[in-house]
Amino acid sequence: MTGKTLYDKIWEQHVVAPFEGRDCLLYVDRHLVQEVSSPQAFASLDQNDRPLRRPDLHIAVADHAVPTRRRGHPFADGLARQQVDRLRENAEKFGIAYMPMNGDRHGIVHVIGPETGFTLPGCTLVCGDSHTSTHGAFGCIAFGIGASECASVFATQTIRQTRQKTMRVNLEGGLPAGVTVKDVILALIAEIGTGGGVGYAIEYAGSTIAGLSMEARMTLCNMTIEAGSRVGMVAPDEVTFAYLEGRPLAPEGEMWDRAVAAWSNLRSDEDAVFDREITFDTSVLEPQVSWGTTPEQTGAITGVVPNPEQMTDRGRAARIRKSLDYMDLTPGTRLNEITIDRVFIGSCTNGRLEDLRAAARVLEGRRVAGSVKAIAVPGSAAVRLAAEAEGLHEIFLAAGFEWRDSGCSMCVAMNDDRLEEGERCASTSNRNFEGRQGKGGRTHLMSPQMAAAAAVTGRLSDVRELL
Repeated sequence: MTGKTLYDKIWEQHVVAPFEGRDCLLYVDRHLVQEVSSPQAFASLDQNDRPLRRPDLHIAVADHAVPTRRRGHPFADGLARQQVDRLRENAEKFGIAYMPMNGDRHGIVHVIGPETGFTLPGCTLVCGDSHTSTHGAFGCIAFGIGASECASVFATQTIRQTRQKTMRVNLEGGLPAGVTVKDVILALIAEIGTGGGVGYAIEYAGSTIAGLSMEARMTLCNMTIEAGSRVGMVAPDEVTFAYLEGRPLAPEGEMWDRAVAAWSNLRSDEDAVFDREITFDTSVLEPQVSWGTTPEQTGAITGVVPNPEQMTDRGRAARIRKSLDYMDLTPGTRLNEITIDRVFIGSCTNGRLEDLRAAARVLEGRRVAGSVKAIAVPGSAAVRLAAEAEGLHEIFLAAGFEWRDSGCSMCVAMNDDRLEEGERCASTSNRNFEGRQGKGGRTHLMSPQMAAAAAVTGRLSDVRELL
């Protein structure tokens, strides 16, 4: 009998009922609730006079719409305030744990889930946000869902889903100096395309994975959605267990020992057969930056803006031409000569303590260049407090950054941190489509240390020259 993949093992443990084809009714262990996707789901409970089946399996936090300037700053607009107020009211009404904006546990939903121990290996976890794939770093099946699906989870603690095919991405060779996991995932997406993972649950494995921290693994799985896959996973190991031990919602005592024993078996069998398997050499990578309007349109910082006129694929050439027109870039321009106006360090991709430390190492003793405006936004209140305990905020402030409270901030133009039309931003976030950070804004994706390098030079720069 053929062995099973990690994805298949967890999936089969959660099937409530099979349907025709690859569809199943799946039990949901964890549900993270935020202000954007939940109003319709809560309204569905009210309209149908249904109770919320398991309030203890849900946590609510507002992150997209909250202002990140020191608390008390007004919301960007009335709608943003209404969304946050409605989430708080619904959480209280239905008995769901709520992380208030002024509390020490507030933060971006995909940051607080892991740091509280709500995210655990072997579970199924959902949220009304596409970057829920982040949590797969802990060896669980985690994916984003829509508002109607949120309503199903509220009412039944189940959801109908299609079983994905499986892909294993073997990352081998380790990371060269100046290269981070953000460079790995950007380079991988550039290689396989934004549709390369469509229909697949991706498991990351290999020697490079073994050397990654949990923060780095979360960054990797977070951006799996940008490769077209809804599920990114890493098998749990000692790194995972060390991160989770002692977290507020993690098992304790004898239950912890039993949990670790069970989690230690959560790995793909040696003879498991994946539907697709690729190997990606990370040892040859250079720091990456995106130049277009999808993460796929990315290249090494030592490269140049591509010329669509030299491409034989007419469809690809047309897409690149459109992207360059929006980004106001000329083919042949060296990427390290592109000047910037703004810098954003934060998001559910790169707003953790490790990310802030990496940026601070570049910023220490340096100043933000000229008219560049830069903000650093911790992914959670806990991250902010830990960073301040280390004095990282003093490095950011001395360099000329604004130091903010937790929230999604400039990752998405749903709050008061937005690009003005025509502004160009070095960003540690996850998406760079037209208008993502503000109407007419131009986004270049990169790692935190690359964003810090851009801040002090005023242009896209090779961080290796500053380290």
